[in-house]
Amino acid sequence: MFFRDARSLLVLGVPLIGSHLAQMAIHLTDSIMLGWFSVEALAAQVLAHTFFFALFIMGSGFAFAVMPMVASAVAMGDETQVRRVTRMGCWASILFAALALPLILSSETLFLALDQNPRTAALAAEYLDIAGWVIVPALLVMVLKSYLAALERTQVVLWLTLGGVAVNGLVNYALIFGNFGFPEMGVRGAAIASLSVTSATLVALCIYVAAATPEHAMFQRVWRPDWEALRDVVRLGWPIGVTNLAETGLFAASSVMMGWLGTLPLAAHGIALQLTSVTFMVHVGLSNAATVRAGQSFGRRDRGGLRRVALVSGSVSGAFALLTAAAFVLMPEPLLAIFLSPDDPDRGAVMAVGVGLLAASALFQLADAGQVMALGLLRAVRDTRAPMIIAGISYWVIGIPASYILGFPLGMGGTGIWIGLAIGLAAASTLLAVRFWRWTERWATDG
Repeated sequence: MFFRDARSLLVLGVPLIGSHLAQMAIHLTDSIMLGWFSVEALAAQVLAHTFFFALFIMGSGFAFAVMPMVASAVAMGDETQVRRVTRMGCWASILFAALALPLILSSETLFLALDQNPRTAALAAEYLDIAGWVIVPALLVMVLKSYLAALERTQVVLWLTLGGVAVNGLVNYALIFGNFGFPEMGVRGAAIASLSVTSATLVALCIYVAAATPEHAMFQRVWRPDWEALRDVVRLGWPIGVTNLAETGLFAASSVMMGWLGTLPLAAHGIALQLTSVTFMVHVGLSNAATVRAGQSFGRRDRGGLRRVALVSGSVSGAFALLTAAAFVLMPEPLLAIFLSPDDPDRGAVMAVGVGLLAASALFQLADAGQVMALGLLRAVRDTRAPMIIAGISYWVIGIPASYILGFPLGMGGTGIWIGLAIGLAAASTLLAVRFWRWTERWATDG
């Protein structure tokens, strides 16, 4: 039974993991190429992307809400509901993007207010003047990905994203460094590449959805509002968005604190964060698969199936977390070296900081895996407001103060900041897991 359920989870989850990793690879390519361009450009991109991602992941709450809603509707045979919630997920995402864009396009003022290096702040704002517009197609891509994942059509998302990785790398190579007759544009070139690739991915996904799922007529009269469905998506999605923001805010605050330590520690932080984010994408993919499977069980009122999904997905995710923790402890230098030119005079200093950060990162691999899995399971059963409160307390009341105290008053620097991250994530993982299992006990009793 366990291995059958694990196989079912992985059949759905592996393409999702691949698509998340491929999406991450687009940003990873930006970081690697900008790191080879200059450490200053890398630091600016780290700062810019941290701010952008905080808003993007908050807006993604509506896309994450679409996934369990579509999965449950499919399990109940309600095709009309599938169309309604997906369309209104797109509406909610566009409305959020319209509110976020003014903040993104005035980012330099915020960076300076947070006491960042003026040159780094200016470069980061230059990047966001172009890349900030990515939030519109990126959020719509997230909604369509959630829709297709709930329908268990994940292969196309994987292949489209992989294609985007290749195109993004080629455009980056041309525009960042000035190859193929193009001018050398640095961070602006990376921003143009990101906007172009994300927009092309959205167009391709829309074409596929229209052709492959005609029964849903997804884009017919898409301009017509469905206030009831929009209310349902927003009601479920906004707590997810705030929860996402709480976690992202924890890492954003750590980037700000690392910026106080200087450009080189911030660059090392950015590299370590990229590596940690790669492993996190595996857990996000497994969590998405668990959301779909648990959402199906929830729609069928299958209590036993829901609990099996939780046990199997948690076990698979935990096993991978142990492997990545070992890699961060045993082989940090080769991982860090990927992002730095052998000839960069700051290479040694950045590597020295990065080794300590990866060691601290190993501490929270299991905790990070546990909290994202618990969140995915709770979303499947429509429980989003209590997790939002738990996340806020764990990350902002526990994690951020711990990072500051360990990093500065106790003098542990960047390593202390990252240990504080581990403390916040561990608190969230524990509390969210307890919440889910208590919910299932009550559901069994009430059912």
